Amino acid sequence: MKIAMVSEHASPLATVGGADAGGQNVHVAALSRALAERGHDVTVYTRRECPFQPSEVAFAPGVTVVHVPAGPAVTLPKDDLLAWMPDFGRWLARRWEAAPPDVAHSHFWMSGLASLAAARDTAVPIVHTFHALGAVKRRHQGKADTSPRERVGAETLVARQADAVIATCADEVAELVRMRAPERAVRVIPCGVDLAAFTPDGPAADLGPRDSGPVLLAIGRAVPRKGVETTIRALRHVPDATLVVAGGSPGEPEPARLMRIARMYGVADRVRFIGRVTREDVPALMRAADAVVTVPWYEPFGIVPLEAMACGTPVVASAVGGHLDTVVPGVTGLLVPPRDVAALGQALRELLADPARLGAYGAAAAARARSGYGWDEVADRTAAVYAEVLASQGSAAGAFRGTGAA
Repeated sequence: MKIAMVSEHASPLATVGGADAGGQNVHVAALSRALAERGHDVTVYTRRECPFQPSEVAFAPGVTVVHVPAGPAVTLPKDDLLAWMPDFGRWLARRWEAAPPDVAHSHFWMSGLASLAAARDTAVPIVHTFHALGAVKRRHQGKADTSPRERVGAETLVARQADAVIATCADEVAELVRMRAPERAVRVIPCGVDLAAFTPDGPAADLGPRDSGPVLLAIGRAVPRKGVETTIRALRHVPDATLVVAGGSPGEPEPARLMRIARMYGVADRVRFIGRVTREDVPALMRAADAVVTVPWYEPFGIVPLEAMACGTPVVASAVGGHLDTVVPGVTGLLVPPRDVAALGQALRELLADPARLGAYGAAAAARARSGYGWDEVADRTAAVYAEVLASQGSAAGAFRGTGAA
C-alpha cells in the first residue's frame, strides 16, 4: 500500500518533550516505521517550520517525511495553525492529484480537516486518529483551554466524514458516540510501545542509594494537567519515598511552580527535578524506579504507563482515558481517582510497603505489554483497517498496488 500519513504539527523528526511534541510524534514515527517494515510505502506530511528544512527527508527505509509549505516557515504553537490548514489541504490535493496514495491516515483534528479537503478532489479514502478530543480538553481545562473555538465543531465534522476513525481506547469511543460519529466506522487500536527499547532487561539509571528509601518516577511534559502536583502533595503520606520528576526545563514555569508546592508541603528535600531527558534515557529511568506515578487529570491514551509496564515497573495511574485499558488494577499496578491526594498517598504507601507485591506487579506488567502492545501488532491491525476501507469502496485491489512515492 502507498500510505499518506498526515500529521500537521507532530513531526516524527521532532525532539519529544517540547510544548507540542509528545505522544503523537512517537506514535506517527513508530507506526510509519512498522508499516514500512511490512512492505508498505509511507509518506509523512508535516508542516514546514524552518526555511532551511529540506522538502523531503528519508526518515527510515520506506518512510519519507515531506515538509508542507503552509504558513510561515517558523515554529508556531499548534493552537495557532488552523488558519493555515486550507493551504495545507490545497497543497496535499495538488500532490495527491499527481500521485494519489491508496489511503491517507490523518492525525489530530487539523490534519483531518486538511486531509478531507484534499480528498474532495482526489477520492483518497481517509482514516483518522484524533489523539485528543477538544470536548474532553475543554471539560477539564475550562478557561485554560487555548484551543481554537472552532475545534469541537471541526472534530465532529471529521468524525462523521472520515471513512474510518481509529480510537486508541474504549473511553474515546464513548466520546465519539456522544459526538454522533457512526459507530460502524470506529475501530479501537491502542498506541504501541517499542518492545526492543522498553524491556525489563538493561541498565538502570542512578537515582541514588538503594538503601535511602523507595524511588518514584513522574515523567512527561511539564504542564499542570499531567498531575505532578498531586503526586508531590501525596508525598506527605509516603514516608521516606523520593520523587524524581523528569520533564521540562529549569526556566519553564511549571517546574518552578512545582518546586514552590513541594516547599509549601514540606517535601522539597524528597523531590528531585532532573529536567528534560532523551527518549533513549527513558527506559533506564523507568527500570530504576520502584514505581512510576502518572496521574493526569485526563489522558487520551497515556503512553507512560505502557512504557513503564514494558520495563517491568509497576504503575500507579489515574483512572482516566487509556489508563483504564492498559493498567489492570491489582495485577499490573493501581488506579486512583484523578486529583485525589489522599487516595494516591494511600495507594503508594501500601504498595511500597509490600516488596513481593511490587515484584509481582512488575512481572505481570511486562507480560501484558508484550502480549498486545508491540508496534508490529499495532501496525498489522492498522493496515487491516486500511484494507477494510479500500474494500468497502470497491478498491480492494488498491491494497496490492506496486510501491512508489505517495
